[in-house]
Amino acid sequence: MARHVGSVSIVLGVAAAAGSRALQGITYTEEVAGIPVKPLATNFLLALAIALLAAGTYLFTYRAIRRRMDDKRRQHNARNVLRLSFVTVALVGVLGALTEQWLGVLFSLGVVGFAITFALQQPLFSFMGWFYIMIKKPYQVGDRIAIEGSKGDVADVDYLVTTLWEINGELVASNQPSGRIITVPNSVVLSSHVKNYTRDEFPFIWNEIEVELAYETDLEFARQTMAEVADDYLGDDMARQIERYRKRLEETPVDLDVQERPTVNVVERNSWVTLRLRFLVHPRRAQRTKNALYERVLAAFNEYPEKVKFPVGRNR
Repeated sequence: MARHVGSVSIVLGVAAAAGSRALQGITYTEEVAGIPVKPLATNFLLALAIALLAAGTYLFTYRAIRRRMDDKRRQHNARNVLRLSFVTVALVGVLGALTEQWLGVLFSLGVVGFAITFALQQPLFSFMGWFYIMIKKPYQVGDRIAIEGSKGDVADVDYLVTTLWEINGELVASNQPSGRIITVPNSVVLSSHVKNYTRDEFPFIWNEIEVELAYETDLEFARQTMAEVADDYLGDDMARQIERYRKRLEETPVDLDVQERPTVNVVERNSWVTLRLRFLVHPRRAQRTKNALYERVLAAFNEYPEKVKFPVGRNR
Protein backbone atom coordinates (compact mmCIF):
# COMPACT_ATOMS: atom_id res chain seq x y z
CA MET A 1 0.00 0.00 0.00
CA ALA A 2 2.76 2.46 0.97
CA ARG A 3 4.58 1.68 -2.27
CA HIS A 4 1.55 2.55 -4.41
CA VAL A 5 0.83 5.74 -2.47
CA GLY A 6 4.48 6.75 -2.76
CA SER A 7 4.48 6.13 -6.51
CA VAL A 8 1.30 8.15 -7.02
CA SER A 9 2.69 11.00 -4.90
CA ILE A 10 5.91 11.16 -6.92
CA VAL A 11 4.08 11.01 -10.25
CA LEU A 12 1.70 13.80 -9.20
CA GLY A 13 4.62 15.79 -7.81
CA VAL A 14 6.53 15.54 -11.09
CA ALA A 15 3.36 16.53 -12.99
CA ALA A 16 2.84 19.56 -10.71
CA ALA A 17 6.48 20.61 -11.16
CA ALA A 18 6.14 20.25 -14.93
CA GLY A 19 2.94 22.30 -14.85
CA SER A 20 4.67 25.04 -12.86
CA ARG A 21 7.54 25.10 -15.33
CA ALA A 22 5.14 25.20 -18.27
CA LEU A 23 3.22 28.15 -16.82
CA GLN A 24 6.42 30.15 -16.59
CA GLY A 25 6.71 30.08 -20.39
CA ILE A 26 3.15 31.35 -20.97
CA THR A 27 2.41 35.03 -21.28
CA TYR A 28 -0.58 35.70 -19.03
CA THR A 29 -1.34 38.98 -17.26
CA GLU A 30 -4.79 38.45 -15.70
CA GLU A 31 -5.27 39.51 -12.07
CA VAL A 32 -7.68 38.48 -9.31
CA ALA A 33 -8.18 41.02 -6.49
CA GLY A 34 -5.04 42.78 -7.67
CA ILE A 35 -2.92 39.63 -7.51
CA PRO A 36 -1.35 38.31 -10.74
CA VAL A 37 -2.80 34.90 -11.56
CA LYS A 38 0.27 33.50 -13.31
CA PRO A 39 2.77 33.83 -10.42
CA LEU A 40 0.15 32.62 -7.94
CA ALA A 41 -0.62 29.49 -9.99
CA THR A 42 3.08 28.86 -10.69
CA ASN A 43 4.03 29.12 -7.01
CA PHE A 44 1.08 27.00 -5.93
CA LEU A 45 1.99 24.19 -8.35
CA LEU A 46 5.64 24.33 -7.24
CA ALA A 47 4.62 24.16 -3.58
CA LEU A 48 2.30 21.25 -4.35
CA ALA A 49 5.11 19.49 -6.23
CA ILE A 50 7.48 19.89 -3.26
CA ALA A 51 4.89 18.53 -0.81
CA LEU A 52 4.01 15.52 -3.00
CA LEU A 53 7.62 14.68 -3.82
CA ALA A 54 8.57 14.91 -0.14
CA ALA A 55 5.70 12.58 0.83
CA GLY A 56 6.52 10.06 -1.90
CA THR A 57 10.25 10.10 -1.15
CA TYR A 58 9.54 9.63 2.57
CA LEU A 59 7.35 6.57 1.91
CA PHE A 60 9.93 4.96 -0.37
CA THR A 61 12.83 5.77 1.98
CA TYR A 62 11.04 4.39 5.03
CA ARG A 63 9.97 1.28 3.14
CA ALA A 64 13.57 0.64 2.04
CA ILE A 65 14.93 1.13 5.56
CA ARG A 66 12.22 -1.05 7.11
CA ARG A 67 13.04 -3.92 4.75
CA ARG A 68 16.64 -3.84 5.98
CA MET A 69 15.69 -3.69 9.66
CA ASP A 70 14.30 -6.75 11.41
CA ASP A 71 14.04 -4.97 14.76
CA LYS A 72 10.65 -3.25 15.16
CA ARG A 73 12.15 -0.85 17.68
CA ARG A 74 14.68 0.46 15.18
CA GLN A 75 11.92 0.67 12.55
CA HIS A 76 9.84 2.79 14.92
CA ASN A 77 12.73 5.15 15.67
CA ALA A 78 13.68 5.44 11.99
CA ARG A 79 10.08 6.29 11.07
CA ASN A 80 9.91 9.13 13.61
CA VAL A 81 13.27 10.61 12.62
CA LEU A 82 12.50 10.41 8.89
CA ARG A 83 9.04 11.88 9.35
CA LEU A 84 10.39 14.84 11.30
CA SER A 85 13.18 15.45 8.75
CA PHE A 86 10.92 15.28 5.68
CA VAL A 87 8.18 17.40 7.27
CA THR A 88 10.73 20.09 8.16
CA VAL A 89 12.25 20.13 4.68
CA ALA A 90 8.82 20.08 3.01
CA LEU A 91 7.53 22.91 5.20
CA VAL A 92 10.51 25.13 4.35
CA GLY A 93 10.18 24.23 0.65
CA VAL A 94 6.43 24.88 0.48
CA LEU A 95 6.66 28.24 2.28
CA GLY A 96 9.64 29.26 0.19
CA ALA A 97 7.84 28.37 -3.06
CA LEU A 98 4.70 30.26 -2.07
CA THR A 99 6.48 33.40 -0.91
CA GLU A 100 9.59 33.28 -3.13
CA GLN A 101 11.49 34.45 -0.04
CA TRP A 102 13.67 31.49 0.95
CA LEU A 103 15.92 33.38 3.36
CA GLY A 104 12.91 35.19 4.75
CA VAL A 105 11.17 31.89 5.41
CA LEU A 106 14.17 30.54 7.30
CA PHE A 107 14.39 33.75 9.34
CA SER A 108 10.64 33.65 10.05
CA LEU A 109 10.83 30.05 11.19
CA GLY A 110 13.64 31.03 13.52
CA VAL A 111 11.56 33.83 15.00
CA VAL A 112 8.53 31.56 15.32
CA GLY A 113 10.68 28.91 16.99
CA PHE A 114 11.99 31.51 19.45
CA ALA A 115 8.43 32.56 20.28
CA ILE A 116 7.31 28.95 20.68
CA THR A 117 10.12 28.42 23.19
CA PHE A 118 8.38 30.85 25.55
CA ALA A 119 4.75 30.15 24.68
CA LEU A 120 4.87 26.36 24.61
CA GLN A 121 7.50 25.35 27.13
CA GLN A 122 5.93 22.04 28.18
CA PRO A 123 5.52 20.67 24.62
CA LEU A 124 9.07 21.85 23.88
CA PHE A 125 10.40 19.98 26.90
CA SER A 126 8.51 16.90 25.73
CA PHE A 127 10.07 17.28 22.29
CA MET A 128 13.50 17.53 23.93
CA GLY A 129 12.61 14.43 25.93
CA TRP A 130 11.92 12.61 22.66
CA PHE A 131 15.41 13.52 21.44
CA TYR A 132 16.84 12.23 24.72
CA ILE A 133 14.93 8.96 24.38
CA MET A 134 16.14 8.50 20.79
CA ILE A 135 19.79 9.16 21.70
CA LYS A 136 20.24 7.68 25.19
CA LYS A 137 17.54 5.00 24.89
CA PRO A 138 16.40 4.75 28.52
CA TYR A 139 13.57 2.72 26.97
CA GLN A 140 12.28 1.71 23.55
CA VAL A 141 9.09 0.38 22.04
CA GLY A 142 8.39 -3.05 23.52
CA ASP A 143 10.20 -2.46 26.82
CA ARG A 144 8.47 -2.93 30.14
CA ILE A 145 9.07 0.14 32.28
CA ALA A 146 7.93 1.98 35.38
CA ILE A 147 7.89 5.78 35.21
CA GLU A 148 6.14 8.53 37.16
CA GLY A 149 4.04 6.06 39.15
CA SER A 150 2.93 4.11 36.06
CA LYS A 151 4.07 0.70 34.90
CA GLY A 152 3.50 -0.94 31.53
CA ASP A 153 4.80 -2.03 28.14
CA VAL A 154 5.86 0.77 25.80
CA ALA A 155 3.50 0.72 22.81
CA ASP A 156 4.56 3.95 21.12
CA VAL A 157 7.00 6.83 21.51
CA ASP A 158 6.05 9.88 19.45
CA TYR A 159 7.38 13.42 19.55
CA LEU A 160 5.46 14.50 22.66
CA VAL A 161 4.18 11.48 24.61
CA THR A 162 5.00 7.87 25.41
CA THR A 163 2.09 5.41 25.31
CA LEU A 164 2.05 2.46 27.73
CA TRP A 165 -0.12 -0.65 27.92
CA GLU A 166 -0.66 -0.67 31.66
CA ILE A 167 0.57 -3.51 33.88
CA ASN A 168 -0.87 -3.90 37.39
CA GLY A 169 -2.64 -0.64 38.25
CA GLU A 170 -5.75 -0.51 40.41
CA LEU A 171 -7.62 -3.14 38.40
CA VAL A 172 -5.31 -6.16 38.44
CA ALA A 173 -2.18 -7.44 40.19
CA SER A 174 0.60 -9.99 39.67
CA ASN A 175 2.12 -8.08 36.76
CA GLN A 176 -0.89 -8.71 34.53
CA PRO A 177 -2.11 -6.30 31.81
CA SER A 178 -5.09 -4.21 32.89
CA GLY A 179 -6.20 -3.29 29.35
CA ARG A 180 -5.83 0.44 30.03
CA ILE A 181 -3.69 2.83 28.00
CA ILE A 182 -1.45 5.36 29.76
CA THR A 183 0.11 8.39 28.07
CA VAL A 184 3.14 9.98 29.72
CA PRO A 185 4.71 13.26 28.51
CA ASN A 186 8.23 12.69 27.20
CA SER A 187 9.41 15.56 29.41
CA VAL A 188 8.99 13.26 32.42
CA VAL A 189 12.06 11.26 31.37
CA LEU A 190 14.22 14.35 31.98
CA SER A 191 13.19 14.69 35.62
CA SER A 192 12.01 11.28 36.87
CA HIS A 193 13.41 7.83 37.54
CA VAL A 194 12.87 5.28 34.78
CA LYS A 195 12.85 1.59 35.68
CA ASN A 196 13.46 -0.58 32.62
CA TYR A 197 12.83 -4.29 33.15
CA THR A 198 13.62 -5.53 29.64
CA ARG A 199 16.60 -3.67 28.20
CA ASP A 200 18.26 -5.36 25.23
CA GLU A 201 21.56 -5.74 27.08
CA PHE A 202 19.98 -7.86 29.81
CA PRO A 203 16.19 -8.37 29.69
CA PHE A 204 15.94 -10.34 32.97
CA ILE A 205 15.20 -9.52 36.60
CA TRP A 206 15.67 -11.19 39.98
CA ASN A 207 12.53 -12.51 41.61
CA GLU A 208 11.57 -14.40 44.75
CA ILE A 209 8.93 -16.66 46.23
CA GLU A 210 8.39 -17.08 49.97
CA VAL A 211 7.29 -20.12 51.96
CA GLU A 212 6.58 -19.90 55.68
CA LEU A 213 7.58 -22.92 57.78
CA ALA A 214 7.47 -23.84 61.45
CA TYR A 215 10.61 -23.85 63.60
CA GLU A 216 10.29 -27.63 63.90
CA THR A 217 11.22 -27.92 60.22
CA ASP A 218 14.53 -29.40 59.13
CA LEU A 219 15.73 -26.11 57.64
CA GLU A 220 18.74 -27.56 55.86
CA PHE A 221 16.54 -30.14 54.15
CA ALA A 222 13.91 -27.54 53.26
CA ARG A 223 16.49 -25.15 51.80
CA GLN A 224 18.12 -27.88 49.76
CA THR A 225 14.75 -29.13 48.51
CA MET A 226 13.64 -25.66 47.37
CA ALA A 227 16.93 -25.05 45.57
CA GLU A 228 16.80 -28.44 43.83
CA VAL A 229 13.18 -27.97 42.73
CA ALA A 230 13.96 -24.54 41.28
CA ASP A 231 17.16 -25.74 39.62
CA ASP A 232 15.34 -28.69 38.08
CA TYR A 233 12.56 -26.43 36.75
CA LEU A 234 14.72 -23.59 35.46
CA GLY A 235 17.37 -25.92 34.06
CA ASP A 236 20.55 -24.48 32.57
CA ASP A 237 18.73 -21.45 31.16
CA MET A 238 19.31 -19.44 34.33
CA ALA A 239 23.02 -20.34 34.33
CA ARG A 240 23.36 -19.03 30.76
CA GLN A 241 21.64 -15.78 31.66
CA ILE A 242 23.82 -15.40 34.76
CA GLU A 243 26.87 -15.62 32.50
CA ARG A 244 25.47 -12.67 30.52
CA TYR A 245 24.80 -10.87 33.80
CA ARG A 246 28.41 -11.34 34.93
CA LYS A 247 29.71 -9.97 31.63
CA ARG A 248 27.54 -6.90 32.12
CA LEU A 249 28.93 -6.47 35.63
CA GLU A 250 32.49 -6.66 34.30
CA GLU A 251 31.79 -3.53 32.28
CA THR A 252 30.98 -1.61 35.47
CA PRO A 253 32.85 -0.86 38.72
CA VAL A 254 30.23 -2.85 40.65
CA ASP A 255 31.60 -5.97 42.32
CA LEU A 256 28.94 -8.58 43.15
CA ASP A 257 29.05 -12.26 43.97
CA VAL A 258 26.36 -13.74 41.72
CA GLN A 259 25.26 -17.36 42.04
CA GLU A 260 24.47 -19.12 38.79
CA ARG A 261 21.85 -21.38 40.40
CA PRO A 262 18.74 -20.54 42.46
CA THR A 263 19.50 -19.75 46.11
CA VAL A 264 17.43 -19.87 49.30
CA ASN A 265 17.68 -17.34 52.14
CA VAL A 266 16.27 -17.77 55.65
CA VAL A 267 14.42 -14.97 57.45
CA GLU A 268 13.50 -15.47 61.12
CA ARG A 269 10.09 -14.35 62.37
CA ASN A 270 8.52 -14.39 65.82
CA SER A 271 6.52 -17.58 65.28
CA TRP A 272 7.80 -19.07 62.04
CA VAL A 273 10.64 -19.06 59.52
CA THR A 274 10.41 -17.65 55.99
CA LEU A 275 12.39 -19.29 53.21
CA ARG A 276 12.96 -17.04 50.19
CA LEU A 277 13.82 -18.69 46.91
CA ARG A 278 15.72 -16.28 44.63
CA PHE A 279 15.96 -16.83 40.90
CA LEU A 280 16.44 -15.03 37.58
CA VAL A 281 13.53 -14.73 35.14
CA HIS A 282 12.22 -12.69 32.24
CA PRO A 283 9.72 -10.15 33.65
CA ARG A 284 6.93 -11.24 31.30
CA ARG A 285 7.27 -14.82 32.58
CA ALA A 286 7.75 -13.90 36.24
CA GLN A 287 4.26 -14.67 37.55
CA ARG A 288 3.97 -17.87 35.51
CA THR A 289 7.34 -19.03 36.85
CA LYS A 290 6.43 -18.13 40.43
CA ASN A 291 3.17 -20.10 40.20
CA ALA A 292 4.96 -23.16 38.83
CA LEU A 293 7.67 -23.01 41.51
CA TYR A 294 5.11 -22.64 44.31
CA GLU A 295 3.27 -25.74 43.14
CA ARG A 296 6.43 -27.81 42.81
CA VAL A 297 7.95 -26.67 46.12
CA LEU A 298 4.77 -27.35 48.10
CA ALA A 299 4.36 -30.74 46.43
CA ALA A 300 7.96 -31.64 47.35
CA PHE A 301 7.45 -30.50 50.98
CA ASN A 302 4.23 -32.47 51.34
CA GLU A 303 6.11 -35.66 50.49
CA TYR A 304 8.14 -35.29 53.70
CA PRO A 305 5.69 -34.24 56.46
CA GLU A 306 8.09 -35.53 59.11
CA LYS A 307 10.79 -33.05 58.00
CA VAL A 308 8.76 -30.09 56.82
CA LYS A 309 6.27 -28.50 59.19
CA PHE A 310 3.94 -25.60 58.43
CA PRO A 311 2.82 -23.02 61.04
CA VAL A 312 -0.51 -24.01 62.57
CA GLY A 313 -2.56 -22.28 65.22
CA ARG A 314 -0.19 -19.31 65.58
CA ASN A 315 -0.66 -15.63 65.03
CA ARG A 316 0.84 -14.83 61.65
